[in-house]
Amino acid sequence: MPQNIPTPKGDITIRYASLEDAASLLELRLESLTMQPEAFAADIGKISADGGGAFEKLIDDNARTRDGTISIACTDSELIGLAGITRGHWPKTRHFGVLWGVYVKPAWRGFHICEAMLHEIFDWAKENGMSVIYLGVTVSEKSAIRCYTRCGFIEYGIEPKAIFHNGIYYDQVLMVKLL
Repeated sequence: MPQNIPTPKGDITIRYASLEDAASLLELRLESLTMQPEAFAADIGKISADGGGAFEKLIDDNARTRDGTISIACTDSELIGLAGITRGHWPKTRHFGVLWGVYVKPAWRGFHICEAMLHEIFDWAKENGMSVIYLGVTVSEKSAIRCYTRCGFIEYGIEPKAIFHNGIYYDQVLMVKLL
């Protein structure tokens, strides 16, 4: 169910992505990969080449199979945030999900928009029989780590050299939330 969040910059709606959001999702995903390439494992070239059709397929497949969802934050005219979850693929791993692609446009940070999207993800995960959510976050992303901690994630390790970008390795903090 869509949720409205008042902010000093105007109201934000938090809701699940629909097929009509595919082009805007692609644009926002490409922005995230351009602005913070070290924060994401995804490759901008592949995401760009796959185009909006990949998001349409993902949204459509998820609606059918319940293998994941994408929570979005938007104003009346603009998509400003996204957070995705993918369920474990094997019968023995369907009880967990992996959080991916979490991003809020810089101008909209500090208003707890990410937390609202994550709580929508938690609701979806519980409704779909998940009991655990995992994520990896680049060690240098201190504000993201604080957000995840506020949302109930706990650190359980470090993955050394998880991301390699422009000749530099980046470690990731591994975090988990039990639902």
